[in-house]
Amino acid sequence: MEIRKDVSLKPFNTFGIDVRCSHFVQIDSDEALEALLAESVFLSQPKIILGGGSNVLFRKDVHALVVKNEITGIAVVREDDNHYWVRAGAGENWHGVVLHCIRMGYAGIENLALIPGCVGASPMQNIGAYGVEIKDVFDSLEAVQIPDGSKRTFTRDECDFGYRESVFKRGEKDRWIITHVTLRLNKRPVFHIEYGAIEEELEKINSDRLSIKDVAQAVINIRSSKLPNPAVLGNAGSFFKNPVVAMDLCESLRAAYPEMPAYPVSGSEVKLAAGWLIEQTGWKGRRIGSCGVHDRQALVLVNYGGATGDEIYALSERVAGDVQERFGVTLEREVNLF
Repeated sequence: MEIRKDVSLKPFNTFGIDVRCSHFVQIDSDEALEALLAESVFLSQPKIILGGGSNVLFRKDVHALVVKNEITGIAVVREDDNHYWVRAGAGENWHGVVLHCIRMGYAGIENLALIPGCVGASPMQNIGAYGVEIKDVFDSLEAVQIPDGSKRTFTRDECDFGYRESVFKRGEKDRWIITHVTLRLNKRPVFHIEYGAIEEELEKINSDRLSIKDVAQAVINIRSSKLPNPAVLGNAGSFFKNPVVAMDLCESLRAAYPEMPAYPVSGSEVKLAAGWLIEQTGWKGRRIGSCGVHDRQALVLVNYGGATGDEIYALSERVAGDVQERFGVTLEREVNLF
């Protein structure tokens, strides 16, 4: 473990924003984390915990210790007649874990293929796609408290999952370093293929017998066709959450826009498609200087090269402002701002 000073974070965030941090350290084990907790720099500096850097936007240099979590490992820690309990290090690449589980026949996260980032962020964000969220397969997580080093296991209920959020983005924000996540996966698949274009994509795959591998490949094909590769074009995936609005507002909007996608959440609330709203305001494919809105997915803001975090933030303000003005709907950012 080496704590370095004045380090560029450009290689460690998928937007490719070139900002610097005052101190930087990479940890790859529980033992390294325990040693870090005793360091004077850790005790005295503000801290930012970084995984894959796929859900952050750095607007300026950070006067903080950035801790890059690289704790790895995947193992079955328990099983019964119906389930496997799979424990993964927080620094494991999420998509890599999905592929590993598919190879081993552990079902339940195939719809979450190709989501960028690391395992540790999955419960923080309650990541989700195509009808499945991490809370659906979550068992528990292990975390170390900042700064006293005490350890705690959080159950599903204690994580208090919501739409793209958890207690770690609210009351427990910035208080914990997640080290491991345990998922309860199925021995017999329960397929979720009625969302988006999965069924249509599965017809192209033309498999004799539906498998979790087929579902994952369909999701990969769809996401690859819509979402830019961060290694080629800087981005953080979906920049905005899909807004949840009151039924009354949805009905008034549907009267004016009958084609508007809407998905019931409860008897009184409906989820709207943020990408559709953004596209209607004319932002899809539009470029402002070195950044813009992706031409195949309006939810994705992109860095064409050399954009600053402030420029991307300003773009997001303009996009959200136009959606608010036209539809009366407030868009909430999914990315974390620094």
